[in-house]
Amino acid sequence: MKTLAMAAFVLAFGLPALAEADHPTVPPKEEEGVLSFTMKDIDGKDVKLADYRGKVLLIVNVASKCGLTPQYKDLEEAYEKYKDMRFEVLGFPANDFNSQEPGTEEEIKSFCTSKYAVTFPMFSKIMVKGPVIHPLYAFLIGEKTNPGMSGEIAWNFTKFLVNREGKVVKRIEPKTRVTDPDVRKAIEAELTR
Repeated sequence: MKTLAMAAFVLAFGLPALAEADHPTVPPKEEEGVLSFTMKDIDGKDVKLADYRGKVLLIVNVASKCGLTPQYKDLEEAYEKYKDMRFEVLGFPANDFNSQEPGTEEEIKSFCTSKYAVTFPMFSKIMVKGPVIHPLYAFLIGEKTNPGMSGEIAWNFTKFLVNREGKVVKRIEPKTRVTDPDVRKAIEAELTR
């Protein structure tokens, strides 16, 4: 039954095959966008992304052993600067690119807090590309579910700016830092709506 539901999801949304373990098989409600997903935080607890309704989100796939890892500092600074305006950075560790996130959740959490003083929400490690891509990322990169911002994740630190209603409004490629004036401008535009 689970396999049939997953096949229906893939057919309906034109997405790559999804891993069955711990992934929802019910397609998200389109009007809720990313807010329809439930994810595991870095401590393994369920977090309904719907709990972030009314906040501007920056969803980022992160890694601890990447040349772009110092972007954690920028992400934390942006979080600190804007969090009182209902802004959240959501970090999703992924080991999809040259095994640059090999650690356990405990190791990742320890690294982020000790090296970069990360206080923004971190989640359990997921796959952001390939045949076992997590449904959240399948949604983020799908042409039918996220037109205009679709396409495979190129590398660690790809960012998706999400408005208060759960709709992706901007995709930011890995080397573009959150300190970039265009990125700051996009964040601030969403925060003032």
